[in-house]
Amino acid sequence: MKTVKQSYYWWNKWTGYSILILLLVATPLFTIFFKLFDKPGGSWEHIANNLLFGYFQNTIFLLIGVAVLTFLLGVSTAWLVSNYEFPGRRYFEWLLILPLGFPGYIMAYTYVGILDYTGPIQVFLRNNFDIQVKGSLIDIMNLPGAIFILSITLFPYVFLITRSSFLQQSKTLQEASFLLGANRFTTFFKVALPMARPAIVAGIALAAMEVLNDYGTVKYFGVNTFTTGIFRAWFSMGDASTAIYLAAILMVFVFVILYLESIQRGNRQYSSSNGSQKPTARVHPSIGKKLLYSAICLTIFLLSFLFPFLQLLNWVSMTYHKVVNQDFFLLIYRSFGLAAVTGFSIVVFSVILLYALRLSPFKWVKNITKVATLGYAIPGAVIAVGVMIPFIALDKWIYSNLITSQTAGLFFSGTLFALVFAYIVRFMAVGYNPVEAGFQKIGIHVNEASRLLGVRSTKTLWKIDLPLIKTSLVSGIILVFVDVLKELPLTLILRPFNYQTLATKAFDMATNEMIAESANAALIIILTGIIPIIFLNRLIRKREL
Repeated sequence: MKTVKQSYYWWNKWTGYSILILLLVATPLFTIFFKLFDKPGGSWEHIANNLLFGYFQNTIFLLIGVAVLTFLLGVSTAWLVSNYEFPGRRYFEWLLILPLGFPGYIMAYTYVGILDYTGPIQVFLRNNFDIQVKGSLIDIMNLPGAIFILSITLFPYVFLITRSSFLQQSKTLQEASFLLGANRFTTFFKVALPMARPAIVAGIALAAMEVLNDYGTVKYFGVNTFTTGIFRAWFSMGDASTAIYLAAILMVFVFVILYLESIQRGNRQYSSSNGSQKPTARVHPSIGKKLLYSAICLTIFLLSFLFPFLQLLNWVSMTYHKVVNQDFFLLIYRSFGLAAVTGFSIVVFSVILLYALRLSPFKWVKNITKVATLGYAIPGAVIAVGVMIPFIALDKWIYSNLITSQTAGLFFSGTLFALVFAYIVRFMAVGYNPVEAGFQKIGIHVNEASRLLGVRSTKTLWKIDLPLIKTSLVSGIILVFVDVLKELPLTLILRPFNYQTLATKAFDMATNEMIAESANAALIIILTGIIPIIFLNRLIRKREL
């Protein structure tokens, strides 16, 4: 009987499906790795001699600048809303998450419009104080400006994770610190901050991944990074080999960040050893400090969301009658359709991977699921290059061996299939995590009881497991849906010719000096992005209670 059980666990159809999924989603990494053994393209020497150092320098400065600023903004606000009572605290718990719904490239051109000669600030100064300023009030179209824009859109990663860590810390440890004579300032730096270090580093690592993936902000501001270099090599120079070399260097940055995050976290334990923990009690400071804390949170919220959001609403009110037409609704239909198909596909793949893990609880099966969800750490431009090259080769093979007609179109490269495939690789982890949480909640006993009753695994999944985790399935689809709507670099490279999504339309209009008109597409992306933010806040509120 034991032998039969081991045989069943060792291999089944779900394990086979999971291996197939792994081979598919790992295609971009395999492509880039094997193509590195080819000779570099003709443009490589020019880029290596004239541009490579600039790519490296700007990318490093962006990473360091965003890491420092997101740390300051995210940790300070997380500490305030977690440990102090002040006017508006309950609102700032979710208001400070809203910037996550603002893609960096939209924030970039919105701020350029705010500070421009025709923007609301300069108009106000001219009309009320007769103050004349030539050009922009502040020139942010440079590297420091890109750091600022990316930081105010990405600091909620640090805020969310760090706030959750602060809420779970034991009040007993802080009380022990006070008994030893430490004040709240010292307790924060000596007790709370070290305990939250894994959460802080995880949040900064997520922000760093988004910085490496960003194309719209740095392109609009004229900052050369490895992402813009990949676009230049691919589109301007038509050199796929050089694009692969740049993509490989960009992947080194990703692996270094992941490695540093993992060794920093290590096997350290930052929680109380006993099972009972008293949650932290919020402090009621003096009136002056309450107003100060409210002012800090309000200022950050105004700069990171409300001011640019109001500017978008103003632009929409001026241009919607010219932009919102039949073509615009077709644009929405296309974008939502792509996002929905991708979300559904990722959730299906996630269920297969997790069910294989439940039925074959071996380490190598678990490693399959880990590798299959690595795509979120890979910049979109890298995935796009890694998907496009094998698809082009596959199309060439089809034309050489199977197709005789010269008028047949492309089968894989430059199609929606390639785009959806790349989305699945990029966002697998986004849909996988909620589904995994759902399976963990129902436990393994349901499957064991069903098997004892002689029910096959497929029927158990369909009749028992899926109905129990339907909320997690919907959550996974929604999260992927929003991320696909915002994705820009991957879509720009892989979209079919003359095919637009909300993200590409907003970016194209902005780069063609139609900033006000682009606000209509941008507003839909942002409003859609607010949906998962509500779910995130509710989840943290439940933990707090």
